[in-house]
Amino acid sequence: MTTSRTGTVLITGPTGGLGRSTVLAMARRSPEHRPDLLLVGRPGPRLDAMTGQARAAGATAHAVGADLGSLADVRAAAKEARRLLDDGAVRPLHAIIGNAGVSMADTHAASADGHELTFAINHLAHAQLVRDLAGALAAPARIVLLGSNTYYLNTPRRLLGVPPAAWRDPLDLARPTPAASPSGTRDAGTAYSNSKLAILYYAHELQRRLPDGVAVSVFEPGFMPGSGLSRDHGPAMQRIGRAVGRIPGVSTPERSGPLLAAMALDDRWAHLRDGAFVVKTAEREVEPFAHDRDREARLWAVTEQLLG
Repeated sequence: MTTSRTGTVLITGPTGGLGRSTVLAMARRSPEHRPDLLLVGRPGPRLDAMTGQARAAGATAHAVGADLGSLADVRAAAKEARRLLDDGAVRPLHAIIGNAGVSMADTHAASADGHELTFAINHLAHAQLVRDLAGALAAPARIVLLGSNTYYLNTPRRLLGVPPAAWRDPLDLARPTPAASPSGTRDAGTAYSNSKLAILYYAHELQRRLPDGVAVSVFEPGFMPGSGLSRDHGPAMQRIGRAVGRIPGVSTPERSGPLLAAMALDDRWAHLRDGAFVVKTAEREVEPFAHDRDREARLWAVTEQLLG
């Protein structure tokens, strides 16, 4: 492991699953490779405890409370992060990890701003955070977003009944399913895959709009059943997922967290940009339809409209 500059890393979703393992992997690095940490998550005992664990491991860490289902909360979190940076409480900001995500059981749920919750948290919250903090990044800097191979269909996902993305205009993707419609549960998996395709489109367009020295990449942690991502699906599904997670070769937060930390910090990945897609430890080409300048420009315009 080699790390040229550490500075500060801001990460969302730090209190459980992949985020927790990523935080601990960064906090437990040797002092010369250990970044300062801004932990953006829902305020409360879990965030406080995670901040304490990071500090106990030797890191300078600060809790930044925010409900990512509220754009006002995200804007306030960005303002607090800027205050900590400006006050010198942490070193210059060199990486943003957009780790937080949800996989809802249906698409009826709406965010505080009225947007479909999967799209709101997986995409809009991070777009708001990046918009507010991009100017605070000190080059060379990295933005790492969380992707998923579920955006396209292959044989294993077909056998497991995992639906691929079915892209529609982003304004439609942002609308919750009406309460009277029974299709919300059926559409939930597609909504998740659409949000992950949106992240690829957004990453490509974001790179075009950033100054030199700030690089964008997308990380896929691998098939990771039983993580907090699927907490909305109930405890039975969580138990099944954890059992599947014991199968050799299946990803777990403990295995993938250090890999995500490396994406943000290590020289090995310093060349990544333009929304490069990494699956665990290997850079992969995305499907051809995941590059679409028209869709990317439209998503950008709609995102700016929804952020206000």
